[in-house]
Amino acid sequence: MVIQNLLDSLPGTAVLLTDGRREFDRAALMQRLADLCAVLRARARPEAPVGILADNSPDWLMVDLATQVLGLTLVPLPLFFTPQQWMHVIAESGVGALFCADPAQGAALGFDAVLAVDGPLALCETRRSPHAVNLTGVQKLTFTSGTTSAPKGVCLSAARQWEVATALREGVAPLGLERHLCLLPFAVLLENIAGPYTALLSGATTICPPLAETGMQGASGFDPVACLEAIARYAPHSITLVPQMLQALVAASAPDDPRIASLRFVAVGGGKMPPQLLAAARARGFPVYEGYGLSECASVVALNLPGAERDGSVGRPLAHRRVAIAGDGEILVEGCAAHYLGQPVQDGPWLATGDLGHLDADGFLFVDGRKKDILITGYGRNVSPEWPEAALLGSGAIAQAIVVGEGQPWLGALLVPARPGLTLVQLQEAVDRANAQLPDYAQLRRWRAVPPFTPAAGLLTSNGRLRRAAIHTTHANEIASLFDQPEL
Repeated sequence: MVIQNLLDSLPGTAVLLTDGRREFDRAALMQRLADLCAVLRARARPEAPVGILADNSPDWLMVDLATQVLGLTLVPLPLFFTPQQWMHVIAESGVGALFCADPAQGAALGFDAVLAVDGPLALCETRRSPHAVNLTGVQKLTFTSGTTSAPKGVCLSAARQWEVATALREGVAPLGLERHLCLLPFAVLLENIAGPYTALLSGATTICPPLAETGMQGASGFDPVACLEAIARYAPHSITLVPQMLQALVAASAPDDPRIASLRFVAVGGGKMPPQLLAAARARGFPVYEGYGLSECASVVALNLPGAERDGSVGRPLAHRRVAIAGDGEILVEGCAAHYLGQPVQDGPWLATGDLGHLDADGFLFVDGRKKDILITGYGRNVSPEWPEAALLGSGAIAQAIVVGEGQPWLGALLVPARPGLTLVQLQEAVDRANAQLPDYAQLRRWRAVPPFTPAAGLLTSNGRLRRAAIHTTHANEIASLFDQPEL
C-alpha cells in the first residue's frame, strides 16, 4: 500500500508539516491520522466519499492522507467555486460527509450533523442518503476544467498520484530541497502533488499557512508584496506558481532581491510562459523551471530540471511518462488511463491532450497551443492564439490577454492592464512591442481593455487558463466591436 510505505519511511524527528504556528513531526502526524481515521470510521456511512472545503493547512493534508489510509475517496471543493458548483460536485460524487472550517457552511450545503473531531476543521455529515457512485479505486476526485455551472470530475488513484510525486522527487533530488512553501490552493492538483507529496517523499518540510498570508486574496486576487514577505519569512527552497503570479512577483521585486534568496527551485505551470517573463524572472533571481501537466495525468507530465532545461520548452517528459506527437501535431501522453466520473476508462494507451506541440531532437517538449483554439483568419491563416497572447503578456504592461479573430480579416484582443493607472497610450505601446515580434497575419490590429478574468466569474480555470468560450459569451459586445468597422 503506497501510503503505508510512505508513513513507514518518514524521518522520526524532522518537522514534516507546519503552518508557521503548529508543527507536526512523524509522531504528531501519526497521532493526528489515527484521530481522523477514527472519526471517519464513526460516520453513519463510513464508506461514502469525503469532501473537503477549506483553506490550506496541515489539517487539509492530513485529511487527504487519512482517506488514503482508509481507502476512501476524497473530493476537494475549491474555495473559488460558486455554491452552485459545490452543490453540483456534491451531488455528482455522492459525498457523504464534509470537512470544513465553519459548520454553518457545511449545514448550508446539506451537511448538518456535526461529528466530534479535534482541530480546526469540523466534519459534517448529511442526514440524507447520498447518490450512489461507483468510485472503486479512486482516491481523489478532482473537479476541473468544466463549464461554469458543471465542472467535470477526474478520477485518480493514489498510486498514480504518488507515481508523479516520485518522479518529481527524483528529478529535483540534486537540489537538496528541504522546505517547500505552498502558494496555490490544495484543491489545485498541481500544488497538492508537486508540493506536499513530493516533499513528504523527500522527508522535507511542507509549509502551508493560510492562503491570505501568502498573498492570495479571495477567489482571484494576488498581493505579490505579501507573497514576497512570506517567502522571506519562511525561507523556502521551492515554490510552485502559475505564470500570472510569477509576472506579479517579478514586477514587485528587484534584481537579486534578498527576499527570494532562499529559493532554489520555482516550478511554473498552467499556461504558456512568455520568453520575456522567463528572462525577467531570472534577472531578478528567481530560479524558474517551466513545466506542463494535465489533471487527467495526475498533474505533471514534463518539467525542465537542473542540468536538463531548454528555454521555450516545458522540459523533457518525466521518467514515468512517454510523449508522442500525432500527425496533426497533437500531444499524446502514454499510460494515463484517464477516467472521468461517470465515463469508462479511456480506450488505448495514449491520451490525446488537446494541446498542440512538438518534440525537438533532444526530447524536449514544446507546447504550441490548444488544438480546439486554433483561429483561421479570413485570409485562411491558422494562428494559435497562445502565440500572440504570450507576446502580449511579455510586454510588461498586460496581465491577461485573449486573442480573437476567427474568420475575420485581422486579429483583435481583450487586454487586462498589469496595474492600475496605465494609459491607453501605454497599452498601445505594449501592443506595438508585441506586434514587433509577430508576422503580419498574427499581429493585433485592435484591442479593448477589460476587467480581470477571474475563476469566480467563470472566466479562468483554477490554474490560470482562460475559459475562452465563457469569455466570448461575457464579452460578446466588446469582441464584436473589434471588427464592426473597416480597417483604415
